Amino acid sequence: MTRKTSDFPQRNTRLPPQEPRLWNWAQNAPLADKKQILQPESERHLCELVAATSGKLRVMGSRMSPGRMLALSNANDRLIDTSRLRGLISHDADSATFAGGTPLHEVYELLTAMGRMLPASPGVIDSQTLAGALATGTHGQGLYQSSIGDEALRIRMVLADGSVEEFDRQHPWFHAVQLGLGCLGVVTAVTLRTRPSAVYTCFKNAVSGDSLAEDLLEWNRNYALSKAWWFPDENQVHVWAAREATDEERAQYHANHGDPLIQQETSDAMNQTIDQTLEHMRNDTQIRDENGKPFRTVTRFKDFSDVTGDVYQVFCRGIATPQINVEIAIPLARAGAVIARIKRWHAENQPHLHYPVILRCTGASESWLSPAWQRESCFFGFVVYYAEDGSLSAEGMAFLHEVEKLLAEEGGRPHWGKYFDADLYDWSSLYPQMAAFREVREALDPQHKFSNAFSQRLLG
Repeated sequence: MTRKTSDFPQRNTRLPPQEPRLWNWAQNAPLADKKQILQPESERHLCELVAATSGKLRVMGSRMSPGRMLALSNANDRLIDTSRLRGLISHDADSATFAGGTPLHEVYELLTAMGRMLPASPGVIDSQTLAGALATGTHGQGLYQSSIGDEALRIRMVLADGSVEEFDRQHPWFHAVQLGLGCLGVVTAVTLRTRPSAVYTCFKNAVSGDSLAEDLLEWNRNYALSKAWWFPDENQVHVWAAREATDEERAQYHANHGDPLIQQETSDAMNQTIDQTLEHMRNDTQIRDENGKPFRTVTRFKDFSDVTGDVYQVFCRGIATPQINVEIAIPLARAGAVIARIKRWHAENQPHLHYPVILRCTGASESWLSPAWQRESCFFGFVVYYAEDGSLSAEGMAFLHEVEKLLAEEGGRPHWGKYFDADLYDWSSLYPQMAAFREVREALDPQHKFSNAFSQRLLG
């Protein structure tokens, strides 16, 4: 089966200085003519703009998602830029309210300054907006937490008619609004649970992939937070497992003026594996800059050491670089069987990977459209980097197609903010609450003002 080119579009590396169109962050999809962008100054201004718009509306944050989530179809459609609707609105002893357009790194910085943190672990990239993170189901790592949206207590939205409504946890539609795909309204404020800041010690190790299925469960049951990178070519796994720091470790961290405390003793156990991975990447991408972002995402695994710091210092370590990223959530109970299937497929086909398979587990989510809805889940992540000219290797695309097909057969649910082949999934079967979500959408947006081609196909 040939992959549709629209699923994995080529990156435009030569946009002219006066490009009239706005593109997504990866520059692989045009979203709208720049004249179609609305930039409200306040919630009241936003209400006026929404009420006055006759065409379709989509909401953009950091434009990190594939183009299908945001792209407009007609000249009278509009794209809402929420970058001016940001910042801390209020806070109390156990919660904080942020404007929807606040980037996650600002959320984390403001909370840290207050001695607070979210109960949910962060993702590796923190440039998304808070509303965008909720809309796509952004999550971290660790079975004892789930998505960022699961920490929401109240969500305030501007609806299709320009009115404002607030949804709290007692509202019957709250679990639809928690992850609304941008189809229900414009999120202007989110109240999040907070807890006192904690310090973690993250232990890093390199182990064999022979017992990965069993080890994955052990890491996630025994540690507060855990993440693993699996290199099938070398049958090796790099694992981070973090627990809250001891009194002595916290004292050492604070004596270091709150900067991450990196152990001096390092391990070179991953160095040979990383060198081989880098060679595959060079051959596929023809990128020669050894300090380029794609290479830095991999070389950081060399000469690794344990670290003590707050949760954002430890886990927000991602390097944003244009890529095709596929991430599928599998029921945790099926993770071992899926790992075995990938091992067999890999042994038969021997694909060369730009990046290891990323394994992050989360607890069950309450959001109706969350990939982790009502089940502990393991998210399998796969990355292929763009070549210097914006193209993608045929081998890399074939690998992504085959592995996604395999995970879809296992009941996988794709991450909404990443790349996937919609034809592989029976959405109503995967999401038993899909019909209820459609009813909420009909009530809040009966004219489907907040839709585009993708959402209309998904929701009907």
